[in-house]
Amino acid sequence: MVHWADIPVGLQANMKERTAPFEQTPWVEAPNLHEARIAIITTAAIHRADDRPFTGHEGDFRIIPGDVDYRDLAMTHSSINFDRSAYQQDVNVCFPLDHMRTLAESGEIGSVSDWHYSFMGSTVPQRMEPAAKEVSKLLLGDKVNLVLLIPI
Repeated sequence: MVHWADIPVGLQANMKERTAPFEQTPWVEAPNLHEARIAIITTAAIHRADDRPFTGHEGDFRIIPGDVDYRDLAMTHSSINFDRSAYQQDVNVCFPLDHMRTLAESGEIGSVSDWHYSFMGSTVPQRMEPAAKEVSKLLLGDKVNLVLLIPI
């Protein structure tokens, strides 16, 4: 990840002015981890290598199956402020599916979702809202009751 001091001043100002356009923030009580079915949502623009790459800041998403092999993943994040070196060393930095599998196997969490989701970070929230609503329906369909959000 880039250091704040390394971001151009004009871009810093833009980031400081951004606010989420949501009128309210709903809060729910988290489930007991031993009963949680967890999905990962990342904004690292990760996708299966044979999926359409992320371009620009469209606000759409990609579905990543829970049994994906990390060798089958690609990252097409386009921000000039994004340092990919950590991802290149360990995919778990941006998409910790291996760790979730380990936690499920040890009984620390209930289960891992069959499906996970990736967005392009640094996209204005208004563009992401329709896709986020669609993903929320998919999560409910997979009986997910806890999401691990990895903002990039």
